[in-house]
Amino acid sequence: MADGGHSPAFLGVSRSLSGRAWRQRPAEAATIRAHMQALDLDELMARALAARGVAADQGRNFLTPTLRALFPDPSSFMDMDKAATAIIDALQAGASIHIFADYDVDGASSAALLVRWFRTFGADLPIYVPDRLTEGYGPSARAFDTLKSRGADLVVTVDCGAAANEAVAHAAAIGLKVVVIDHHMMREEPPACLAVVNPNRPGCGSGQGNLAAAGVVFVLLAALNREARARGLFEGRAEPDIRQWLDLAAMGAICDVTGLTGFNRALTSLGLKVMSDWNNPGLRALLAAAGAEPGPAKSNHAGFILGPRINAGGRIGKSDLGARLLSTDDADEAKMLAQELDALNIARREVEAQVTEQAVRRVEATGAHNDESALIVVSGEDWHPGVVGIV
Repeated sequence: MADGGHSPAFLGVSRSLSGRAWRQRPAEAATIRAHMQALDLDELMARALAARGVAADQGRNFLTPTLRALFPDPSSFMDMDKAATAIIDALQAGASIHIFADYDVDGASSAALLVRWFRTFGADLPIYVPDRLTEGYGPSARAFDTLKSRGADLVVTVDCGAAANEAVAHAAAIGLKVVVIDHHMMREEPPACLAVVNPNRPGCGSGQGNLAAAGVVFVLLAALNREARARGLFEGRAEPDIRQWLDLAAMGAICDVTGLTGFNRALTSLGLKVMSDWNNPGLRALLAAAGAEPGPAKSNHAGFILGPRINAGGRIGKSDLGARLLSTDDADEAKMLAQELDALNIARREVEAQVTEQAVRRVEATGAHNDESALIVVSGEDWHPGVVGIV
């Protein structure tokens, strides 16, 4: 019921059961009418679109996003052409190319995209993922020293590296070439390397700042196809159809909780359709390990069934398990990795529950909550760093 006219009721209701006010999100009447007329929508749906900030000329692409309409020009990303040139140069020279990936789903998906593209050329790229406990996040001098000792000539960092100025400078000092593919916020001055591709890099005019790293890598694959085509590398060889790997781009977008608008919405929507075929051996094996049935993939599959299990490796297990799972074409290896990740996810839940309980007890024991503070910070030296964030 309306409560005395203090705020307009929404659908005849002004407050929820918990007492929170229900208010319509503002929307321009002209935009609502435009959506109703152009898309043949009822007023409620048209209002919902307008209230989400979908402009009058964006409604169709929002409801039925396509790559044809929304795929950006790879060259609109700062350094994308430089990155493609450097990577194809290394491929043609037979250089040893290594991937340095973050240990979460976005990093694993990004690494798998590159591995699968290079595999079409008969090249299997090694993946290096830092250990969360002993190495921390992102590239380090120690990691680059390790890669150099393994014979790496070029390192492509994915989902990390854009703020690793000092580490990348060390790589240059030891004669290691680096290309950075990232999406995180970064300093005004980029790392000094062959290329830094990041839609959130100051000065980048791509307008694709809501992409996860996997989305940026997907655009890189298009740039690599273009560069390889220009050099005649597809003569006598099929050009990789990158659309077959849209499921990996969708995994990164959903699990990194990115804004699903524009091109990123197309990646995710179409990626879920590709995922629904469950052709990726790793995703199929992980779905089975989780006890879920194959069928039409939803965001819930990526965000709540597959994603947490892939992340478990980086949180409390072996950091490279997720990337290996998403990269493999061996069904037996996929099954083994999936079962290991599923077991790690069960252990992660137990560790998370223990830390949560200890944190709550610590607050209650000190009475820190008695003054009804909006925020209370507690710490514990023995808490596993892999679960502190989610706790």
